[in-house]
Amino acid sequence: MSSGADRKTRRARLTLAGLGVLAAAVLVGGGYAAAVLLNDGGGSGTPAAGAAASGAPGKAPSGAPSMSAPGKQGPKTPETGFKMVLDKPKDHANGVATGFAPSPTGAISAAVYWWEEYAWLDDQKARQQLEAVVSPDSKGYIDQQVSEVRKLREGIGLPPSGGTPSGITFTTSVIAERTYSLPVEGEKPGAVVEVWLTYDRYATGPNGQPDEKPLKNQLTNVILRWQNGMWRITNQPDYVKHSNYPMTYSPGSATAWLDGWRQVQHAG
Repeated sequence: MSSGADRKTRRARLTLAGLGVLAAAVLVGGGYAAAVLLNDGGGSGTPAAGAAASGAPGKAPSGAPSMSAPGKQGPKTPETGFKMVLDKPKDHANGVATGFAPSPTGAISAAVYWWEEYAWLDDQKARQQLEAVVSPDSKGYIDQQVSEVRKLREGIGLPPSGGTPSGITFTTSVIAERTYSLPVEGEKPGAVVEVWLTYDRYATGPNGQPDEKPLKNQLTNVILRWQNGMWRITNQPDYVKHSNYPMTYSPGSATAWLDGWRQVQHAG
């Protein structure tokens, strides 16, 4: 197991202690109850399209919707500027939201909904979701991501295959997004985009016990390609090599705004 995976396991066990479920919800074989952590903060995690290249921090994203606020004085920040209002999915199938438009907002909406719905601790459901949204050109990617789910389960004492532990619920909430249209040769501008997400993750233990140590300000990314009538996750090397690492998200930072970070708002 990699050092990154070791950090995931350690933080997962700390989270269990915060939930107070170590003694309250022991599973088959004496395993731990659950883990809140999907990825180690600051890095990309499942189902991210690949490790981010060392891009140009501070480069404003291209292809993202304009979010300027004419008529207001002073520098904009993600907190004071316009919000990214997500499109509602037209349907749900195989555990994922579907029916997003071939537009920057559609890509962002797809990434946010998929990440909030992703079954990061259930290998079978994760496979079903990934099969619905991963590009057929990304050979081996689904197996790789399912393997990561199973490694995480084993690392916290759960059987390698199975569902979310009984009595534990998780909520992933995307706070902000930063979108970059990848300059891929042969592709139209906006056809391949990288979406970075900052998110929080909360857990509720048995008997509704609140999560005393929720994960805050986690970071992940996904590369999406418009293909066969929908946005699909891809890890094609020709796309991944253009990955553009963002500046750190901060709600009150004018620099974060200029880098393209926008707070996310679900449509009512």
